[in-house]
Amino acid sequence: MIEITRQGASMPALGMGTWQMRGEGAVAAVRRAIDLSYRHIDTAQMYGNEAEVGRALAGCGVPRDELWLTTKIDNDNHSFERVKASVEESLTRLKTDYVDLLLIHWPVFADAPLVETLDAMAELHYAGKVRHLGVSNFSADLIAEAVDDLGHTILANQVEYHPYLGQEAVKAACAARDVIVTAYCPIVRGLVNEEPVLQAIALIHDKTPSQVTLRWLVQQDGVAAIPKAASEKNARANLDIFDFALTDDEMARIATLARGHRIVDPEGWSPVWDA
Repeated sequence: MIEITRQGASMPALGMGTWQMRGEGAVAAVRRAIDLSYRHIDTAQMYGNEAEVGRALAGCGVPRDELWLTTKIDNDNHSFERVKASVEESLTRLKTDYVDLLLIHWPVFADAPLVETLDAMAELHYAGKVRHLGVSNFSADLIAEAVDDLGHTILANQVEYHPYLGQEAVKAACAARDVIVTAYCPIVRGLVNEEPVLQAIALIHDKTPSQVTLRWLVQQDGVAAIPKAASEKNARANLDIFDFALTDDEMARIATLARGHRIVDPEGWSPVWDA
């Protein structure tokens, strides 16, 4: 497993996303992923499955310090006191004393300014309950505000990123500040499997278009990916991307597929296509 090292932290470049996973199926999927050697699990207060993730982690048999656990603050919890209280609630559900990475899920600051949310997160960091601070769905300008203007250390920015959606401005802003870019919806919920360019490259490497896409992401400097994989078949397939490398030409060909297509609406936080 490739790890990305930034600011003294080493985060597995490939993780498991858990959006829309619920109940016993979520517990089983996370436990199975860990058994398969996943060490990076991503959840969120908004997903409503932190308790299931916590149950899976508690019984997995892997020491806590060998796992990377990310969760995210819900939009209603951005005030100073709600950040602290909601994260305590998350830790209880997750059955852990700390999370490795705490993200602001969406940059929605109707109830509290960004500085207040980040200051509360920093207090949790100093208390040992959060190892690293991060953000999600932040533009290049917001990354600059958080790091340059407000002076906070941000380890990662989780954004929708895949061959159909270039994130050049965000990647540049993050690279300039030593911030990891974590790609969610990295295989566009399976749509990459229908892409002729990816099919052709996959044939060369005896891989699937999804595997080529994940390899394209993690082969970029400072980029991680968190595909969702509810089935054992997909969980295994997503891991099988570290025994080959794409050529510079193949990397460039995949990058030319970008055309601004999103499947998550940044205004309404709901699934879309061709927004």
